Amino acid sequence: MATSGSAEAARGRAHVPRKRRAEEEAWWQSAPWWVGIIIAVMVAMGLKLLFDEDYDLAWSNIIPGVWITIRSTIYIFIIALVLGLLAGLGQVSNNVVARNIARAYVELVRGIPILPLIFTLALVIIPDLSAAVGAENSVPNDWRAILALALIYGAYMAEIFRGGIQSIARGQTEAGRSLGLSRRQTMRSVVMPQAARSIIPPIANDFIAILKDTSLLSVVGVLEITRRTRQYSASSFKFTEAFFTMTFIYLALVLALSTLLTFFESWMTRDRAGER
Repeated sequence: MATSGSAEAARGRAHVPRKRRAEEEAWWQSAPWWVGIIIAVMVAMGLKLLFDEDYDLAWSNIIPGVWITIRSTIYIFIIALVLGLLAGLGQVSNNVVARNIARAYVELVRGIPILPLIFTLALVIIPDLSAAVGAENSVPNDWRAILALALIYGAYMAEIFRGGIQSIARGQTEAGRSLGLSRRQTMRSVVMPQAARSIIPPIANDFIAILKDTSLLSVVGVLEITRRTRQYSASSFKFTEAFFTMTFIYLALVLALSTLLTFFESWMTRDRAGER
């Protein structure tokens, strides 16, 4: 009987609206304690940078790489976004050639780990292609790395665009065609605006991932944050100060970008706020 009573109580609680259950919880159960933890970590690191000369020296040597990291992130994201859109549209195209080329690009990139692929693209394929067109050594080292990472993320974004497009009901396309729109016009005016709602969140996550993965550019000599950290720590032997400073900078950049993207996503889906 006790077991039966417990089961009935559990079922009764399951039928209580979510909002009401949240109101019944104590404030400390639903409080965002994780925010306080992150703030505490950031404050502790910031105090070290302000009042410790060794950390201040590490900061002075590493901070010039921030601009290169931010610039590389923006360039990589823009190029990858264009490549992803083209490859995503190619995968849902009726053109057999376009569909197979786009699919081959996506599968080749997804089948190789990022680091070996960066080495292959930046140090072999891009130099060989530039030499083939008579422009040997004309592509700077940092642009080789940027193009390599953009090609990699373009393939991942292509899957996001493909999934977003295919999530739209076929009836939407048929409705557009029944209004006299061409296939291209239907895709641009009917399908893509609706698909954008499901595409934007994962694209925003990829933007953050690109910012973090710019650290991989250091393996081909790009003087971004990680490369400068390694150079400074190797010359000064202050590994603790160097790597804690690097961690603080990356965390600050990612948190700032995450906050901006959260506000942007909320603004884009503001008309659906009542559905959640």
